[in-house]
Amino acid sequence: MRPKALSRQLRTANNRYLNNRRRVAELSLISLAAMSGIALYQLGIIDHLPEPDLPWLDADSVDASAEAYAKFMVPDAFLGLVSYAGTMALAAMGSAKRETEQPWISLAFAAKVGFDNLQALRLFIDQWSKHKAFCSWCLVSAGATFATAPQALPELRAALQQLRSR
Repeated sequence: MRPKALSRQLRTANNRYLNNRRRVAELSLISLAAMSGIALYQLGIIDHLPEPDLPWLDADSVDASAEAYAKFMVPDAFLGLVSYAGTMALAAMGSAKRETEQPWISLAFAAKVGFDNLQALRLFIDQWSKHKAFCSWCLVSAGATFATAPQALPELRAALQQLRSR
């Protein structure tokens, strides 16, 4: 597909799978916004992450923990930013009918959404089990992430059906 046709198609086409991909991009942007706040804190640009005054919320201790800095010698919010950007790129990749024209992209997209959901679940569990507290910013990101799975599944089923019929 030529870039001009792809541009028009992604901006104007209207079908179930493309609309779901748009929702995944929107939800990923919510996660990116939450991760951006955390990143500001983890890099010392801001001194405190504001959140509701509830006894089980403590973003500062969760996001300043050793675990938050343990992978690749980088604060984990920055890894989250890269990850969600990748999810959005996969949501935007390919034609409006990629589930039939390029089903491998649909499979990669579903795998990435699945990975994101497993990671969000793991971090949710780790926050409580290791810190006995949650980061409200992380909960926003996790909630948005969990909402992506139902958006990706219909396209995955269509792509698998397309591959089986070949």
